[in-house]
Order: sequence, then C-alpha cells, then structure tokens
Amino acid sequence: MLFLKYLLTSTGIAMIVIAAGILVYDFYLEIKHRQAQAIPEATPVPAPHIRWRASLALALLAWGPLLIAAGIVVVPSGMAGVRISQTKGTLPGTLYPGAHFITPLAENVALFDTRDQLFTTGELEDGKAAAARKTEPLNVQAKEGLILGLAITVRYRLDPKHLDYIQANLPQPVEKEIVPAVVASVWRELVPNYTVRDVFAAKREEVRKRAAGAITQKLAADGIVVKEVMLRDIQLPPEYAKGLENLLLKEQENDQMGVQTEIQEKQVRLSELEAEAAKAQQVKQAEGQAQVRVLEAKGEADAMQYTLPLKQKQIEQSKLEAEARKEATVKNAEAMAEAKVIDSKAENERRKLLAEAEADRIRVTSVADAERMSKEGAILKQNPLLINKIVAEKLSDKLQIMMVPADGKFFFANDVLRSMNMANRTSQAEEAQDPPEK
Repeated sequence: MLFLKYLLTSTGIAMIVIAAGILVYDFYLEIKHRQAQAIPEATPVPAPHIRWRASLALALLAWGPLLIAAGIVVVPSGMAGVRISQTKGTLPGTLYPGAHFITPLAENVALFDTRDQLFTTGELEDGKAAAARKTEPLNVQAKEGLILGLAITVRYRLDPKHLDYIQANLPQPVEKEIVPAVVASVWRELVPNYTVRDVFAAKREEVRKRAAGAITQKLAADGIVVKEVMLRDIQLPPEYAKGLENLLLKEQENDQMGVQTEIQEKQVRLSELEAEAAKAQQVKQAEGQAQVRVLEAKGEADAMQYTLPLKQKQIEQSKLEAEARKEATVKNAEAMAEAKVIDSKAENERRKLLAEAEADRIRVTSVADAERMSKEGAILKQNPLLINKIVAEKLSDKLQIMMVPADGKFFFANDVLRSMNMANRTSQAEEAQDPPEK
C-alpha cells in the first residue's frame, strides 16, 4: 500500500512537471521566433503555437493520482492515529499501525505515540539529567513544613482506545501538558499528610503506593494508562538530614541494645528451660529406675516360683543320674570280670593252639631235615669230595676252592685235605667227650 501511495504521488508530480515542461518549451520556441523576426533580412516564419490546453489538461489529470495518494495514510509501528475532519472535527475510532484510506483534503490524521513513556524528575541513576524533562527534583512540603526534593519516575502510555477523546479534549502534547501537572499535584497533596521521617524511611512504601494509586486513577480518566510509579530518591534539608542521621544512629543503637537484651533474655530463659528439663529428666530417670527395680523384684519373685520346682527336679535328676552311674559301674565291673575270664580262656586256647602249631612245625621240620639229610648222605656217598669242599667253605669266606683229582699227583692238595680231615676228626672227638650243656 505504501508503494502504491508513492507510485501515485510520483505519477502526479511527473504529470505536472511534464505539463510545465511543455509550456516552457513552447515559450522558448516563441522567444526564438521573435528574435529571428527582429532581423531585417530574415524570412517571415509563422509563429509557433503555445499548447495551453494540453498542458492544462495534463496538470488537471495529475491531481487525480495526487488526491488518491493523499487519501492513503500509513500509521507506523508503535503509533496510532485519529481522523480529524475539516467539517466534523475529531472522528471516533482509532487508526492502528498499517495503511488506511481517508477523505483527501477533507480529513487528516493526528498521530500519537502509544509506546511506554517516562516522566522523570531529578537526575537519573547515571547522573545525567533527563533530556526534555525537568532536571530539578519535585519540591514538596512535609507535615513539619520542611521542603523535600523527590526524584520520581512515572511509566505510562496512551490508551489507543481513547485517542479520539485525548485529541478532542486534552491540551497537546499530553506528555508535557497533562502528566507533569497531575503527578506534581498528587505528590503535593499527599506528602503534607506525613512527616519527613515517615516519607524518608518509616512509611516510604506506603506513600509511594498511595501516590501511585492516585496518579493512576486521575490519568486513567484522561485515557492515560499508568504502569509504574517509582520514588527513586528523596533529598532532605541539610540540617534535618544531619539530625535525622544522628537520630537514626541512636535508634539503630537502641534497636541493637533491644536485640541484645532480647537475646540475653532468651538465653536466660533457655538456661531455665534447660535446668527444668534436666530436673524433669532426673526425676523421670529416678522414677524409671524405681519402676525398673520393682519390676526386677517382681520378676525375681516370679522366677523363684518357677525356679524352686526346677531346682527340685534338677536334684531328683542328679540322684537318678548317680544311681544310674552306680548301676552302670557295677555292671561295668561284672562285665570286666566276665571279660577277664573270657580273655583267660581265650589265652589258654591260644597257647594251646600255638603249642600244637609248634609241635606240628617241629614235626614237619624234622621230617624235612631227615629227608634232606638222607638225600645229602646219598650224594656224599656218591661224591666224597663234597665233604672237603663244604668244610673249606665253612672255614673262611676268603678261601678259593679248587677241585683236583685224588690220584696223589698234587701233593699240596693232598696234604691240605689230610690235615683238614685230621682236624675234623679231632673236633668230632672233642665234641663227643664234652657234650654241650642243656
């Protein structure tokens, strides 16, 4: 829509410029023609025709796009507008951001900023004075008659729904004519009801809330929405500020002493409560111990009632066990005697069996020895030299036996054998004379 407006405006201006250009060109040709006719020797030429009608028609046609473009109004973002008629005055309704059609030449649009705005008195937090606003704080009189300087900031915005009322009934601009007066009047009506001390410290928030409510109520009637009222700073008179500072210090000391006194009282109370609790605890412990002792005595008495029969049963059981052990001892003695008798009988039987076994062994051995001796005798009868060999082997294990024929050729061997035979016979004779003792 904005492009269409610019296009129509450019077209109308271009048509007017063209119409003017046509006239200028025709006047230029007319001047040239007159200059040429002023020369005597020049040939007469018909005068050029000035195109009045074409230029006028083109200029009249140019007003069409211009009027259409003038009927298109664009309200920018963050703004709102109100139509003002030349015949009816301010028309109801609000034009919000965007393109709108109005009656060209008969209506125009008054724009208002609908974004949040600030009304500030005094210096800002960065130390710079607010541009286009009061640089001095708002001076108000307290209940004591002292002058206070208030640094105030009011955040507000215009209600788009009431812009027609604002345009028709309120002085313009509203942010300079209405808001400062209303804010100042509210604070100057409210602060005299409080003392300096209340405004500065004791009831500062209460004062701010009451002022915010009154400002909001008054400006709301004029279509202005108040979002926040801030009391940033309060400037006290120098003498009062010094005295108030001393008073606050003393009150702070007094409060501190009061707090310390309360703490000490609480400590004393706490000590008393602890002593009472310890006393009660001791009493409870004594009562508990007494009850425990009573219960223990009752338990012991009850236990004795069950313990005596149990002891009697244990004594009876001990007697029975002693009798059982006595009987067992007698039976064990009898069993041991019977076992000894059985052992003696078994020993006799064993000895008898051993004697019989020994006799059988001797008998078998003698039979075997008789058979062996009979066999050896038969062998010796067949080989008489074996006797000499056996004798030589028994004399020493270090002798080497050599068998030689008995034909007398080896005299040394025969002598040895004779001596051996003689020794054997001598030993046999001695044994026969001295038999061994049994």
